[in-house]
Amino acid sequence: MMKLRCAILDDYQQVALTSADWSQILDKVEVTRIDRHIDSVDELVEQIADCEIVVIMRERTPFRAELLSKLPKLKLLITTGMRNASIDMAAAASQGIIVCGTGGAGNATAELTWALLLGLARNIVTEHNAIRSGQWQSTIGADLYGKTLGVIGLGNLGTKIAKFGHAFGMDVMAWSQNLTKERADEVGVRLASSKEELMANSDFVSIHLVLSDRTRGLIRAEDLKRMRPSAYLINTSRAPIVDQAALAEALQGGWIAGAAVDVFEVEPLPKDDIYRSLPNLLTTPHIGYVGKANYEAFYKQVVEDIEAYFSGTPIRRLN
Repeated sequence: MMKLRCAILDDYQQVALTSADWSQILDKVEVTRIDRHIDSVDELVEQIADCEIVVIMRERTPFRAELLSKLPKLKLLITTGMRNASIDMAAAASQGIIVCGTGGAGNATAELTWALLLGLARNIVTEHNAIRSGQWQSTIGADLYGKTLGVIGLGNLGTKIAKFGHAFGMDVMAWSQNLTKERADEVGVRLASSKEELMANSDFVSIHLVLSDRTRGLIRAEDLKRMRPSAYLINTSRAPIVDQAALAEALQGGWIAGAAVDVFEVEPLPKDDIYRSLPNLLTTPHIGYVGKANYEAFYKQVVEDIEAYFSGTPIRRLN
């Protein structure tokens, strides 16, 4: 039996093949992994045109109609996670391409969010760099105890962050377009009457929403201006939820004390992007989900998806 070709894209850490047991399908599949990001559609087609199966990591590489139309051999597209806005599901379906997803371990993003919040509050990077350059105690940290944490979006991740806030003695309020008092009471947080109230009265604002037409550009310049000059914004969801130009202006103009972001409109972040140089911006390269348990869950289920495809009963279908 001739083996089908499978490409694993954007395996930056070179761990896809060691994060799961692929041996059970290697008699049917020849696996190739690519450990760098390929931005050019033509170059990507050149690399994967002969592949019947492609595995992609979250939304690192968009699969729009233009790209899909150039991949006539593609039969199975697997994305890590059960949601991927960068795949044109209709175009895939029209070409007979099955799109499947995976679950995950579920805690990595919440943990990174809290690490970023603490990093902002205690100026961890600044003090670390100061020690490396021979200095000692150059900043004064912001306290968490007794301060107000505003959580935008009280789903799975937002709920975890609210609980972290409680553990640190913070007063937690939450808001989203669909959030009810019953849900807020269930989590034990105050329901903000509006986005405006949350932005104006929070010392730390953390965003936990799914990107959609309704949430794109939700946090605008006027919202950032409502925040206290001593307040901080943390975004580990999706960059376009926040007006990126407005956030840069807010940081440059001192509207807020600082921000931390793990997500960007263009990824990898261009070398000349202003977000690489703002002194009061703490950045990480979209690693919220990049944890050992998460990767093991991702790739274990990728193997399961491929096995199910071969059996004729695809699982975790997204289209």
